[in-house]
Amino acid sequence: MAETAYIPRLRTQFDKEIRTKLTEQFGYENPMQVPTLEKVVLNMGVGEAVNDRKKVELASADLALIAGQKAIVTHSRKAIATFKLREGQAIGCKVTLRKARMYEFIDRLVNIALPRVRDFRGLNPKSFDGRGNYSLGLKEHIVFPEIDFEKSGETWGMDITVCTTASDDEQARALLTAFNFPFRQ
Repeated sequence: MAETAYIPRLRTQFDKEIRTKLTEQFGYENPMQVPTLEKVVLNMGVGEAVNDRKKVELASADLALIAGQKAIVTHSRKAIATFKLREGQAIGCKVTLRKARMYEFIDRLVNIALPRVRDFRGLNPKSFDGRGNYSLGLKEHIVFPEIDFEKSGETWGMDITVCTTASDDEQARALLTAFNFPFRQ
């Protein structure tokens, strides 16, 4: 008996609607030229980890809940005396999401987390890097429904980088707009 693979809602939307829309908009000859989402990198820097090592473990547990996979603890590359930082000390954590988990995360980010951000007026449309990747920062990681604020007790900021196969910012912006990213006008 063959088992059917789970396909996220955004992936089917991309295959059925977004790919044809972008092909018409940019005049691609081949459907494989259409830019796609490659990966999403979540990064959480924990500055308080210099004084308390447990903070990185708590942050990495929260990031694992948000992402749905285990977070990697990042370490400092060199010592900086003014920050009381030693070489090799744990200072944050990160997760790279691909395929189904990536589409699920973007779905939750756009439809649940971003509307819960206080004083949210839209994403900055200038946060592209020139090669089709988009970065945004959240001041509080508790906007995700997986995080129970009473249990967590701490709030950390996080960086989210969406990597696409687009060659320039215009194509990447069109792709992310098709995925309902709420860019400011």
